[in-house]
Amino acid sequence: MAEISPRGGTTAVLLAAGAGTRLGLGPKALLPFCGTTLVAHAAGELLRGGCSQVIVVIGAGADTVRQTSLPSGCTVVVNPRWAEGMGTSFAVGVRCALDPGFALDLDVAPDTSAGIEPEHGVPGPAAGQEVDPAEERAPEQVLVALVDQPGMTARLVARLIAAHLPGRITAAGYRSEYGARPGSSDEPSALRRGNPVLFSPRHAGLAARSASGDAGARHYLRIHADATDLVDCSDLSDGADLDTPEQLHLLERPTP
Repeated sequence: MAEISPRGGTTAVLLAAGAGTRLGLGPKALLPFCGTTLVAHAAGELLRGGCSQVIVVIGAGADTVRQTSLPSGCTVVVNPRWAEGMGTSFAVGVRCALDPGFALDLDVAPDTSAGIEPEHGVPGPAAGQEVDPAEERAPEQVLVALVDQPGMTARLVARLIAAHLPGRITAAGYRSEYGARPGSSDEPSALRRGNPVLFSPRHAGLAARSASGDAGARHYLRIHADATDLVDCSDLSDGADLDTPEQLHLLERPTP
């Protein structure tokens, strides 16, 4: 079992646990893209963009997905509660990023012995585990990315990291139909919040505690809009993610 290094810098959490039910082609993590798999490509872009390590959270088809070749610097974590929604994967990934001593072998029954609090879906200390305080050095920030966003490139990741201010949240913004509308604005040219999102350690931890269902950190970001900085990435991507067969054309994009 790989270990998460207790180092600073930017730790990325790549959410890749979904079954891709609407797409109907199995786990999206394994879809072919740019000569490799979607999950391997995304992990590579995160590392090339400046992340010091990538925590890949998987769930559906875990036995198959974990056999996928990934770049050096990646750690695979299995979320046994992936079917409950992206929120549980967000919580597991963020906890692993913030606490290098957290037990990484989560491929067990979803109870407190697996280090997950059932009432919140947020990982807690693994049963009987002792953590060396000297190893508990949190990253400077946590970047959360989605595996089904083919337009995420190293340049986009680097732009977010460069723009991030300590203690705040930095999100990619897109002037497209994708992403969350800013307030009540319906203007097509309005900058909309999308993914990836970069969190300070404090915001990452609080967002993980409030994550639930398929919303992930959406609710937390909405109520903390004043702490969120949008970085226009429209020149690099439209922010689209891959959910339905009609969007398979997203996989035809050339290598950035």
